[in-house]
Amino acid sequence: MDVSGKTILLTGGTSGIGRQLAGQLRANGATVVTTGRSAERLAEVRGAGFEAIEADFTTAAGVQAVADAWGDRPLDILINNAGMGRTHDFREGDVSLTDVDESIFTNFNAPIHLITHFMEKLRASAAANGGAMIVNVTSGLAIAPSVAGATYCATKAALRSYTMSLRVQMKEFGIHVLEVLPPMVDTPMTEEYDAKKMSAEQCAATIVSAMEREKNEANVGLVSTLRLVNSVSPKLAEKIMLSL
Repeated sequence: MDVSGKTILLTGGTSGIGRQLAGQLRANGATVVTTGRSAERLAEVRGAGFEAIEADFTTAAGVQAVADAWGDRPLDILINNAGMGRTHDFREGDVSLTDVDESIFTNFNAPIHLITHFMEKLRASAAANGGAMIVNVTSGLAIAPSVAGATYCATKAALRSYTMSLRVQMKEFGIHVLEVLPPMVDTPMTEEYDAKKMSAEQCAATIVSAMEREKNEANVGLVSTLRLVNSVSPKLAEKIMLSL
């Protein structure tokens, strides 16, 4: 996949991995339209020359608003990068069901809604150009969960399972499906965690490389090690991750 000349919708592209990814894809010749929730961050990326759509992916209406804003334009690549990480730990007090519902919709339902909304455009691109692409960003936590991020891990595991099935379906239409499994990356979402983190710039570079090579999975950074451990002993991988 040569991204040069491609039109890309990148969700969650106003900060973190998405912001770096937007810049690197544009540097490689792609037209990148991004989404975000923060007015300040939307203004920043617009100032950098990107088209940015305000998007609230906690509801179906918010996803529909993005599809409406897109209009009749073609679409070659859809990158489902937007995510929401909130603590879900009964040991620390009450769990907010609002947080739970918003996390599930943002991390799992919204990507499926977007794929469904844009399927006709992706199929048209694949037919006209010899291929299109869907990129779903899950997490190393989709392989083995952490303790405090119970909801987040569950949504990423669900999206991983969905992506595996989707990949087989999309072969019929010439649409390649890539799953990206990042480790802990230095982003606003992880700033409260005191742990070794990969830079967002390095993570984005790995994703771009995986897109260009049309890989099925991009196990980024330490996730490659986790995948190896899990292939040998899923119980050991689970024990390691649940002890962190």
